[in-house]
Amino acid sequence: MNLRRNKMNLGLIIGLVTIMVSCTSNAQSKDRKDRDQKPPSVEEIFKMMDSDEDGKLTKEEVKGPLKRDFSKIDMDEDGFITKEELEKAPKPERKDPPNREQ
Repeated sequence: MNLRRNKMNLGLIIGLVTIMVSCTSNAQSKDRKDRDQKPPSVEEIFKMMDSDEDGKLTKEEVKGPLKRDFSKIDMDEDGFITKEELEKAPKPERKDPPNREQ
């Protein structure tokens, strides 16, 4: 009976360790994919955000960092971001996660 209980406990421990290792490796894989993903091109940004398809982005059309930094990117201060202005805009700083000891 005691041997049977020890085998069950060992099986449970092995199962839990397997689940924990699997979850950790999936999370690390997702972090790596997110980090390796390239930012969208100027063309892709305009396809996503230029809702009236006039070739210019207004503050109402943009979101995220473009909305926050609109005045910095709109160099001629006409209220629109053109493809040329976006190409010349400073790139946002990448926020990498802190290094983890492995």
